[in-house]
Amino acid sequence: MFDDLPPDLARLLTLRVWHAMWLERIDRKIAAVRSREAEREQGRNSRPAAPDWIVELGIGEGRLPVELHAGDCYAAGKRRRPVSREEARSLLASGLRACTHCEPQLELGILE
Repeated sequence: MFDDLPPDLARLLTLRVWHAMWLERIDRKIAAVRSREAEREQGRNSRPAAPDWIVELGIGEGRLPVELHAGDCYAAGKRRRPVSREEARSLLASGLRACTHCEPQLELGILE
């Protein structure tokens, strides 16, 4: 049998202490990663749902609506606010531009 461990007790005990220290380091790292993953999962679970419709707002005082988007549209700008289905339909009926990427007017049932 191949035995590559040292034959004397002092060196064996030193190796045992060294490996115990490494196991402790590894266990701490595992606990930290598990904690980080649990926090991420809690963040995903507690994140509010995306709104069904959002209106992109203009720049300046008053911030008038500029364009209507579906809630998950990638083309929506940073200045926005959620709107209800009724308000979205009303905004489109009043002439607000609909996004050409997500085309919210189709899902709202407005053909023109």
